[in-house]
Amino acid sequence: MLIVVDPHSGVPVYRQLIDQVKFHISSGLLKPGAELPSTRALSTELGLNPMTISKAYNFLEKDGVVERRPGRPLVVAESNQNGMHDMKLERLRESLALSVTMTRQLEIDRERALELFKEMLNDTDDNGGSQ
Repeated sequence: MLIVVDPHSGVPVYRQLIDQVKFHISSGLLKPGAELPSTRALSTELGLNPMTISKAYNFLEKDGVVERRPGRPLVVAESNQNGMHDMKLERLRESLALSVTMTRQLEIDRERALELFKEMLNDTDDNGGSQ
């Protein structure tokens, strides 16, 4: 599992961890049942305080994204299709937020922005991209 944190991004490190784990799950890189690194191992790998990792893992568990098993590693929770679909939509919404802000700041007409988005989706489809 590749996790990269930027302590200077303005986003709390524990939040970056949560977002990246959720992205790995929604993109299929982490499958249900996959084990996550231990708190100690991930804190050593990233050079972070173990409490930061623990905080992120606790939020992921509370959200039902991972399951804690006594004496064993955390695993990606078995999720239903609706949960996975919702997680993918959440990732897309977060990604599009910057584009929406930029569209407004550049004062691009809403209809033209939507046309451009549709064109880009169609270009991806025509070039063998996935939906």
